Amino acid sequence: MSLDGVRIALLIEDEYQILEGWYPHIRLAGAGADLTVVGSGTKRSYDSKEHYPMEVDRDADSVSADDFDAVVVPGGFAPDNMRLHPEMAGLVRDMYAQGKLVTSICHGGWILVSAGATRGKRITGYLPIKDDVENAGGTWVDSEPVVVDGNVITARNPGDLAPFCDAIIDYLESGRSATDGAGAASDTKIPVGAEA
Repeated sequence: MSLDGVRIALLIEDEYQILEGWYPHIRLAGAGADLTVVGSGTKRSYDSKEHYPMEVDRDADSVSADDFDAVVVPGGFAPDNMRLHPEMAGLVRDMYAQGKLVTSICHGGWILVSAGATRGKRITGYLPIKDDVENAGGTWVDSEPVVVDGNVITARNPGDLAPFCDAIIDYLESGRSATDGAGAASDTKIPVGAEA
């Protein structure tokens, strides 16, 4: 397995769920991805719910969808804080619109809702976000640990982190980074790392 040359943004804000922040960080970077921690811009380090810090590499207002092939949104209460910063949801929205991979786990689906990336998609996450997903036009799925629907991958909770990261790696290794620009998979496949 190799994600050499694949650029992944990991969004972070205060009160992120510690495993959902660090497990993808370690796993995806360990697979060779160029992983960038992107914060809201209010500080240089954000604390998990357990007060474990994660340093940021870039602020959301200093990056764009063109900088990345995929984005990962952890859960905890961080997505609620992220929603206060339009640049964070905007990054996910723009990546989704370009057909790039957008992923979330647990409460992370809140950012997909704010980004318009749930309409017409099968989505899973932590049960309390079900109404938000359905009200935003998504179809809620709670019977699968990980749901892959086009360029959107979602997972339920920390217990699903291993298959969640497996699905992200499988998707990116297969080169399925191109879509029709509306978030639905197309027949055209562009290698990850190439501009759409």
